[in-house]
Amino acid sequence: MIVSKDRERGEDYWLARPATIGLLKKLFIAALVLLVLADFTVEHHSYFGIDGTFGFGAWVGFVTCMALIAVAKMFGTLLKRPDSYYDN
Repeated sequence: MIVSKDRERGEDYWLARPATIGLLKKLFIAALVLLVLADFTVEHHSYFGIDGTFGFGAWVGFVTCMALIAVAKMFGTLLKRPDSYYDN
């Protein structure tokens, strides 16, 4: 297995290397920019006023993702148990 060979040699797994992480970030950002720019090539037929704006899917998806993260953090603080909860 590749992971065990890397660990035996004392090397980081290829996805954990800082250079790989930086490259993946750049690739993902480039892909997202290309997808938003591809919005110029699509003719929009809006059903309500705001859905015909440029990059609607991108910014609505981003706002929705941020809202889901905020709700998850809120539930996490409400449902959190102390570290000693299972200690007897």
